[in-house]
Amino acid sequence: MTKRILLALLGLMIIAGTLAGIKVLQIRHLLAVGAKMLPPPETISTTQAQAQSWEALVSASASVEAVQGVMVAAEQPGKVVAINFTPGSFVRKGELLVQLDTSAEEAQLRAIESSRNLASTNLRRLSALADKGLISRTEYDTAEAGFKLAKAQTENVQAVINKKNIRAPFSGRLGIRQINVGQILKEGQEIVSLQTLDPVFINFALPQQELERIAAGMEVRVKGDGGGDQVLTGTISTIDPKVDAITRNIRVQATVANTKELLRPGMFVQASVLLPEQAKVVVIPGTAVSYAPYSDSVFVVEKKKDEKSGQEVTALRQQFVRLGEKRGDFVTILSGLNEGETVASTGVFKLCNGQFVVVNNSIVPSFELQPKLENN
Repeated sequence: MTKRILLALLGLMIIAGTLAGIKVLQIRHLLAVGAKMLPPPETISTTQAQAQSWEALVSASASVEAVQGVMVAAEQPGKVVAINFTPGSFVRKGELLVQLDTSAEEAQLRAIESSRNLASTNLRRLSALADKGLISRTEYDTAEAGFKLAKAQTENVQAVINKKNIRAPFSGRLGIRQINVGQILKEGQEIVSLQTLDPVFINFALPQQELERIAAGMEVRVKGDGGGDQVLTGTISTIDPKVDAITRNIRVQATVANTKELLRPGMFVQASVLLPEQAKVVVIPGTAVSYAPYSDSVFVVEKKKDEKSGQEVTALRQQFVRLGEKRGDFVTILSGLNEGETVASTGVFKLCNGQFVVVNNSIVPSFELQPKLENN
């Protein structure tokens, strides 16, 4: 019985060993075939690295500031009897915005004006008598002083009334109303924001190394989130004579026309100073770059001899590059690629080093330095 069991186990082991050997041979054969197989060539479009002359720009993040901007406030305490403006509207200098209650001051003004008129009449009479020598000089001086006092009191009350009729100190656009009719205002209480929006100041800072390259009057281009692709132009109006001791930056202020009011005070924008010289750069489309955390690269297209078939084929060589400024659809190459070299222009995410390719430029996307958004 024991012999039969041993023979059965031995037979099973022989069968298992035979099957395992067959499988090993099959796997080895498949691996050998796979090593000889090559993926089919990938169809790509190509472009050449071009040398271009770009406008030399110095760019910085900037903020918008109103040329004139205040929070209109009450100079005198009083009750609001009329609001003569619409929030968000444009007002001219001197337009009446708010009227405070001036009934007490107007009554006081009428009483003082009566005293002033009487003092003026007395002064004229005494002046005629003084010319004839019928009164003393002291009497005339007393009458003259009384008239001047009444006149000063009249002007003082009139000034209080004027301050309670609150007017726009300059032309601009109003903000959100902060008061209501019937409200009792305190001295200095805020009423409404008033901002001049055309033109506006653009404030930004540049490293001290750029000081010798910039000057007042240079063109500045401004692009903000609110203007879409529109770029506004202005000029440098002021360069601060003092360099910040902490950041070693110098403050620059430009004045930009803002007729459509696309820029608002406090807005974040990008400012670029146009320098007089032209920059020589080597550029490729941004789609030709394979972006990666460790380093950016491009795939150079070159002819090489296939070691297996001996034929000339088109293959890719992954080349690491250092990128510079980006404008529109193009990016500058600081190092790693020379002018005239051909690179894959699209679909680089699916390419790999040494891959065989077929070039087909019958359908090539259009690359522009100043592209425009369109609904295609």
